Amino acid sequence: MGSGAAERGWAERRPVLFPLLLSLFCPALSEQIRYRIPEEMPEGSVVGNLAKDLGLSAHELPTRQLRISSEKAYFTVSAKSGELLVGSRLDREQICGKKAACTLEFEAVAENPLNFYHVSVDIEDINDHTPKFTQTSFDLQISESTVPGTRFILETAEDADIGLNALQIYKLSLSPIFSLINKEKQDGSKYPELALEKRLDREQQSYHRLILTALDGGDPPLSGTTELRIQVTDANDNAPVFSQDVYRVSLRENVPPGTAVVQVSATDQDEGINSEITYSFYRTGRVFSLNSKSGEITTLKTLDFEEIKEYSIVVEGRDGGGLAAQCTVEINIQDENDNSPEITFHSLAEMVLENALPGTPIALIKTYDRDSGENGEVNCRLEGEVPFQIISSSKNSYKLIIDGTLDREHTPEYNVTITATDRGKPPLSSSTTITLHITDVNDNAPVFHQASYVVHVAENNPPGASIAQVSASDPDLGHNGRVSYSIVASDLEPRALASYVSVSAQSGVVFAQRAFDHEQLRAFELTLQARDQGSPALSANVSLRVLVDDRNDNAPRVLYPALGPDGSALFDTVPRAAQPGYLVTKVVAVDADSGHNAWLSYHVLQASEPGLFSLGLRTGEVRTARALGDRDAARQRLLVAVRDGGQPPLSATATLLLVFADSLQEVLPDVSDRPAPSDPQAELQFYLVVALALISVLFLLAVILAVALRLGRSSSATTWGCFQPGLCVKSGPVVPPNYSEGTLPYSYNLCVAHTGKTEFNFLKCNEHLSSGQDMLLCSDSSGALIPLQGGHDLTAHPETLTLQAPPNTDWRFSQAQRPGTSGSQNGDETGTWPNNQFDTEMLQAMILASASEAADGSSTLGGGAGTMGLSARYGPQFTLQHVPDYRQNVYIPGSNATLTNAAGKRDGKAPAGGNGNKKKSGKKEKK
Repeated sequence: MGSGAAERGWAERRPVLFPLLLSLFCPALSEQIRYRIPEEMPEGSVVGNLAKDLGLSAHELPTRQLRISSEKAYFTVSAKSGELLVGSRLDREQICGKKAACTLEFEAVAENPLNFYHVSVDIEDINDHTPKFTQTSFDLQISESTVPGTRFILETAEDADIGLNALQIYKLSLSPIFSLINKEKQDGSKYPELALEKRLDREQQSYHRLILTALDGGDPPLSGTTELRIQVTDANDNAPVFSQDVYRVSLRENVPPGTAVVQVSATDQDEGINSEITYSFYRTGRVFSLNSKSGEITTLKTLDFEEIKEYSIVVEGRDGGGLAAQCTVEINIQDENDNSPEITFHSLAEMVLENALPGTPIALIKTYDRDSGENGEVNCRLEGEVPFQIISSSKNSYKLIIDGTLDREHTPEYNVTITATDRGKPPLSSSTTITLHITDVNDNAPVFHQASYVVHVAENNPPGASIAQVSASDPDLGHNGRVSYSIVASDLEPRALASYVSVSAQSGVVFAQRAFDHEQLRAFELTLQARDQGSPALSANVSLRVLVDDRNDNAPRVLYPALGPDGSALFDTVPRAAQPGYLVTKVVAVDADSGHNAWLSYHVLQASEPGLFSLGLRTGEVRTARALGDRDAARQRLLVAVRDGGQPPLSATATLLLVFADSLQEVLPDVSDRPAPSDPQAELQFYLVVALALISVLFLLAVILAVALRLGRSSSATTWGCFQPGLCVKSGPVVPPNYSEGTLPYSYNLCVAHTGKTEFNFLKCNEHLSSGQDMLLCSDSSGALIPLQGGHDLTAHPETLTLQAPPNTDWRFSQAQRPGTSGSQNGDETGTWPNNQFDTEMLQAMILASASEAADGSSTLGGGAGTMGLSARYGPQFTLQHVPDYRQNVYIPGSNATLTNAAGKRDGKAPAGGNGNKKKSGKKEKK
């Protein structure tokens, strides 16, 4: 027990010195740890402090998870102390057999980060096996005539130990006749020979019993015994003699059964039966067979080098007289490359992150080949183009590491095939395929399917309706690829943004939180963000432009003629000598909508005298269609409808009161008396009777007059008013005109009367004011407009009017349609863009002119011809800011661009009047 304890203590101290010396003399093997221990150490015995030898501190052990990777659990590692412990019985003879060096090699694996260390444990032999003979006794026959000095090979004992603990010597019990000689084979093993010292005398002693003892070199030595029973036979003078004492043969493994190995031969000088030699195995063998007559040895079964590498057979030749001789046949089995390499995986990583760096270990690979020499030397390689590499870790151990960039979105898994090939001739190989699944990391930001989004939303949309949907994709998996949407920026006020739109975080659907109004908000832009749920999260932004499309939700609004302070309509005067085409007045209306919905047209709903006046379809200009006749009433009433171009169209009505008079004094008494209007139906019947009587004459005159008017159309395009073809047929492109700012396109003769008083102040209004001249308002001494009693109010026209065809989107500018004011087209009503939006300028100019005269003190009753009074609501304090500017609502159909009035500024001239007659205003004449 003391000796065993000393050996264990020495084994525990030895690993500390060995790695130190190994690190000094072998720096390249810094990752290899070697220990030396005796065999048969009890389970749980400490081999060495593996953690300390690997440079791991005690607090690292729980996280590094140090463990052993080996095929058999000979050793374990203490999770607390990191010591290498004996895990199972270590029987050196069972593990390594007769090998001189017995080394157990395995890999120590440390996790977090993953690393491998090669560990070698040398198992030292202890004297735990006693030499043993195969039989407890052996019979030997020796003739009495045997010459002294003759030697006999005896049975050998077997000792599983090696070195000094193996069998070292044989001893024979004391005998005066026999002695023992210890012999040694080529491989170093010992065998005994019995030598005859004296002649035998069968008559004196025919039987001898000796004890053969086999001793090993252990401390203390162990021994085994067998009994030699020697029978002395009668004399046979000559014993057989083999041609060789030792026959050495090399035989390749895997030879078929029945293959001849060697033939032994012995001779005997005797004659007769004493010379007949019979061959036999001294020991019974099951691998080879021996021909007893010829001495030929053959194989009985297939030989395997990996099982037994060498056979030693004792062949005995015995003659008929009982004399025998022995020889030894040593058969060396030569290795054949008949075993393919074996591949096993240890510590295969469960997850391979796609962002793992090159050089990161993935698995520990071990190869094993049962063959020897070059047949057992194995090389590993990877098949195919994969971002991995195999490097040698130690003998027959390899590391599989990353050797490139991994991208799960491109390749989610790899089938890695590893081929192991030995160096035999021919070489043998084997392959093993493993599947490595690449684990996703959040390395891809969401990507929108469009670079930007533009969506059109009609105004008056229902709140909560979806107006758009953005979509982004993320090729990552799980939370890394789950996208949520949000609004991160907008050109709207931050506090108002939530009341306008919202976005669904899951679907990317954008909802309107309120009804949009094109007249208040025409467009706005949002910045939407798509963010995944990775850690850290990645995001991408995209712009969404929302265009609020106009709907026809605003009816036209008539600016002129306006109502008086008491709600009555004003009236306009027309000279009695007005020629056909004379510009009487203009209906000014605006529409808060845009585009076609703001494209206004003017229609006569009711007229006191049909055919007396013409109304511009697009301009709203009221002109005389013919000269005033004697039968025509001095006062005329026109009911005008203003319709927009929406679907369905909306409309408003305006009432025009026209008075034919050469001066204001002529018309005021009639206005104050307010006679009952004549019956238009009766007058119409009268004209019909006259027309029927003179139809033949009028037909001829109409044809001639139509031809003449066609020829003179270029000089007076608006003479015939409604009889022009363009008023009835809407064709050709229509171009929106641009207006010069601050000019009055047409003249207006405004004469008002204040009824309900007994005294009147009369003022003759200037006639035929040209475009661009100052507009003078007639007023009394108080400066108030004189309203006309009994006028019709301006009311919206609720009934559905005739649909207005939209303009051709493929419009072109022509010389006749060059942008300008409403009067710049020479009264052409068929091809001009509706200009009612810009006729606000006319009202602005009228107000400014009147305000200017009022400020100068010239706006008095009778203050001069051509001046008019300024009402209280249009006094000097009334400025342009009180009048809305509707020019912003005009744009080219099919385009989002709004036209400006730059054309008027570019032309540098005021547009011509509707009738082409230019006169100076009263103010300019006085100057």
